[in-house]
Amino acid sequence: MATFSHESIEKNAGLMIVLIAIVVSIAGLVQLVPLFFDKATTQPIPGVKPYTALQLEGRDVYIAEGCYLCHSQMIRPLRAEVERYGHYSVAGESVYDHPFQWGSKRNGPDLARVGGKYSDEWQRIHLREPRDVVPESIMPAYPWLQHQPAHVADIQAKMRAMRMLGVPYTDQQIADAPKELEGKTREDALIAYLQSLGLALSNYKSKATYGGN
Repeated sequence: MATFSHESIEKNAGLMIVLIAIVVSIAGLVQLVPLFFDKATTQPIPGVKPYTALQLEGRDVYIAEGCYLCHSQMIRPLRAEVERYGHYSVAGESVYDHPFQWGSKRNGPDLARVGGKYSDEWQRIHLREPRDVVPESIMPAYPWLQHQPAHVADIQAKMRAMRMLGVPYTDQQIADAPKELEGKTREDALIAYLQSLGLALSNYKSKATYGGN
């Protein structure tokens, strides 16, 4: 009887697809649901703070200009990764990112630990003409960002939206946001965002093992 039932399933493509979908769904839930209750994946690690208004604006510039299409922000726990980029990424670094910018494609280097690696002036030159500091770079230039003012009008709405998603912005921070962006360009904002990346783990030493902390 068991052989007959198994054979019947194999010969019925529609039934097999449905059963596979059910099994995969259950397996996925078993893996994913516990993570929603694990503080290691839902709580910020020490040192992680919400983006300032300028950094949040810079993050929007990063997304709008498609930087995430060539740069990941997720260092895997592999020897080659941590030796090149630094400590591997942990979930608690991204709790205030909506959506996260982990990415998977690298036409350029990973940026998870780029904060503080270069000066603001280096970043400015690199954005305006990458080959002035990295001759072999294939990155396009973004000279127009220096002439475009940061978007002041909608920064408070952005921060309120982020607060609805769990980012602990205070009323005072939201009220002060427009003043923080006054006189700033989209280039200034993008640099502020880049300089904030990975600082929470800046005091960690790179580990070449899977279980290092």
